[in-house]
Amino acid sequence: MTSDLPTINADRLRRRHLALAAIGATEAGGLNRLALSGEDIQAHALIAGWAADRGFAVEIDAIGNFFIRRPGTDPTVAAVGSGSHTDSQPMGGAFDGSFGVLSAFETLETLEDAGIETTHAVEAVIWNNEEGARFTPGLTGSGTHAGAYALEAMLALRDGDGTTMGDCVARLKDAVPAAAGRQLGLPFAAFIEAHIEQATQLEDSGDTIGVVTGMQGNRRFEVTVTGENAHAGTAPRARRKDAFVAATDMTTALRDVFWDEDDVARFTVGKFEVAPGAKSVVPGHAAFFIDFRHPSAESLKTMGDQVAAVCDRLKGPCQVRVDEVSSARPVVFPDDMQNRIRASAEARGYRNRPLLSGAGHDARFMVDDCPTGMVFIPCLNGVSHNEAERAELDDMAAGTQVVCDVVAGLAQT
Repeated sequence: MTSDLPTINADRLRRRHLALAAIGATEAGGLNRLALSGEDIQAHALIAGWAADRGFAVEIDAIGNFFIRRPGTDPTVAAVGSGSHTDSQPMGGAFDGSFGVLSAFETLETLEDAGIETTHAVEAVIWNNEEGARFTPGLTGSGTHAGAYALEAMLALRDGDGTTMGDCVARLKDAVPAAAGRQLGLPFAAFIEAHIEQATQLEDSGDTIGVVTGMQGNRRFEVTVTGENAHAGTAPRARRKDAFVAATDMTTALRDVFWDEDDVARFTVGKFEVAPGAKSVVPGHAAFFIDFRHPSAESLKTMGDQVAAVCDRLKGPCQVRVDEVSSARPVVFPDDMQNRIRASAEARGYRNRPLLSGAGHDARFMVDDCPTGMVFIPCLNGVSHNEAERAELDDMAAGTQVVCDVVAGLAQT
């Protein structure tokens, strides 16, 4: 399979990675580059400069997705795409998202260097606001592209300072004046995303390539408990409406609901707030956020449907409100895309294994748009969304090579 396919330039990939990682870099070697912040726009502009140097066209759609295009011989057929995102979590890592963008751009450069003509255009994509750290919901760009989110609603999103997504998209376009406008939702012929694993299965097994089989679904809930502020020294237990006590009773009971023998369910309360937050006041307000994930649609329903009932049962003298703020069904990537990834890995001599993604990625929204696949590479100790996030250059090069092989094969058909 590899005899007629070009080899990527690992040294160039390393240099591109270092240049991109320098934008928004933290002292601890991580990244602080929120979606369409000044740093993220600078990262887009850097990549646009690389594209200009190679003669690749750049386009930006209405939600701020960024497309770098190497034309094919048949302009009537849809492009084959690859990419990820350049935004990070606050004080996050320099590999999450960025690696997928770099592997896609290296694919374009490798095909160009080899002079390979493709029937389909090949595009490297930077999806806007994947992380959702600045604007909520995350996966904004890919979700709007796929029609899951309404454009006007997403452009109206505001960050903590009141800046709208629409304002930020306008700033991105101003920063890359050479970019042409792009029709929102223009379909792809196929799409592949490379990413660090964000877990340890590859590292533990000694495998290099994860052939991603799919992505587990999720349900997310905001729970608000309202009691009554009272004096900590004088209010007797019988008269207290302690929102903190009620909320902790709920989270403890929910931990039992979501516990399973096989350790498949993922239940997290990652945000918990208590007000007024005074040392001598019985708290009259508590709120917490539930992130529940599972690969089974049936389990997502049966387990997730218990949240409201458990919270109501344990509210005590308080009031409780449960809002399901988002959900996503489990995703299965098509066999053909998995087989293409596996075939490339085996032809190149890379040890590989099938993996289910526990995290969400932009590829989730592409499945209904076109044949979609994902490639995982190991990350050190499974650490991600953390300044200590690391991936080895050899693994990055291997993942990029697989992406290039798959894209080349798809684009030449």
